[in-house]
Amino acid sequence: QVQLVESGGGSVQAGGSLSLYCAASGYSIGSYCMAWFRQAPGKEHERVASVHRDGSTTYADSVKGRFTISKDNTKNTLLLRMNNLKPEDTAMYYCAADRVLVYCNSAWGSFGYWGRGTQVTVSS
Repeated sequence: QVQLVESGGGSVQAGGSLSLYCAASGYSIGSYCMAWFRQAPGKEHERVASVHRDGSTTYADSVKGRFTISKDNTKNTLLLRMNNLKPEDTAMYYCAADRVLVYCNSAWGSFGYWGRGTQVTVSS
């Protein structure tokens, strides 16, 4: 069965960096749509970044130039490198995957698998 386990969250000061990891099992990430979402308290899930089957990437405007999504197919792991973090980046970050989606920029509810999340807290 498909499982996603996030790690790497933590607390940093504004301007700092963190790397998030999503270890996948039960399938090969190379054949799936993969994405990072986040949810701040009282808000909806927001798609942060997606990596498509062809390896291309897309980002939310709020993180462009600061975040980088990538896949390590040999380790079956999805990564999110976050630089120049801001207090508004504070949220629970989730990894998501789907085998059949055509558009990897789809909303949270369209993905078939999600991890339990890792907390990122950025202080000013």
